[in-house]
Amino acid sequence: MQSKASAIVVLGTGGTIAGTSADAADNVGYSAAQLSVAQLLRAIPGLSGATLEVEQVAQLDSKDMSHAVWNALARRCAHHLARPDVAGVVVTHGTDTLEETAWFLQRVLAPTKPLVLTGAMRPATALQADGPQNLLDAVRVARSPGARGVVAVLAGRVHGARDVRKVHPYRIDAFSSGDAGAIACVEEGELRLFRSWPQSEALGLDALPADASAWPRVEIVMSHAGAGGTVVQALCAAGVHGLVVAATGNGTLHRELEAALLEAQASGVRVLRSTRCGDGRVVATPSDALPAADGLPPAKARVELMLQLL
Repeated sequence: MQSKASAIVVLGTGGTIAGTSADAADNVGYSAAQLSVAQLLRAIPGLSGATLEVEQVAQLDSKDMSHAVWNALARRCAHHLARPDVAGVVVTHGTDTLEETAWFLQRVLAPTKPLVLTGAMRPATALQADGPQNLLDAVRVARSPGARGVVAVLAGRVHGARDVRKVHPYRIDAFSSGDAGAIACVEEGELRLFRSWPQSEALGLDALPADASAWPRVEIVMSHAGAGGTVVQALCAAGVHGLVVAATGNGTLHRELEAALLEAQASGVRVLRSTRCGDGRVVATPSDALPAADGLPPAKARVELMLQLL
């Protein structure tokens, strides 16, 4: 007898996993978001007996991900996760902004059921496409008893929404959870758990204006040798609500950029410091004039600051 919660809903948004190329040996010159999520699922024999529902929420290259798509995706995820017959939701997504979408969904929804993002580094037409295995693994994770929260499943690893980040532009094993490590791995269809599933307090969909153009505007700037304050001043003049700075090292800033950011903060613009280092976090000190982003990398810190401003 089937459990009441037995269905898995698969939401498609495009990405490389749905990409195609005229040359099966070409893994970089493809066109993303060409196949529907239904077409992707039909190509995976291991899913033939699964109870799946399919919905195409968007069809885009994730480098072009927008707040409007996030808004629609969050609402469709919430709708399906609230259904008693649904065990979990899988989202197919491009890898470029997958980590940002994962953190956004975790902060807004913090689901008690699994919400699993997956994608691919090679298009569906590649000689050795990684998408089918990733999608199969994602469905298996979504059906796993006890799974909860937003996770990303790629290359056999299950990463939490807070920690996951893309660390390589090309190789199949392109994602890491840094110091925290993966939550679990998928081995021949079996889930091996290393640590706890993501949990946090949900901001809730009611906090999101239905019109995504009304969401706070937050931009990212970077500290580097010779950095100045002109970009910060221009963004403030354009009406930005928040700024995340990708700082050097342990949150250090070029003095001219820091002066501009302090001036922006004094004028009411919220500022967060992250680090441009690939791993680690900014260790705050009592003398810091600009707050740190609590270990979030710049792109996720931007999402966090935007949600805080709501």
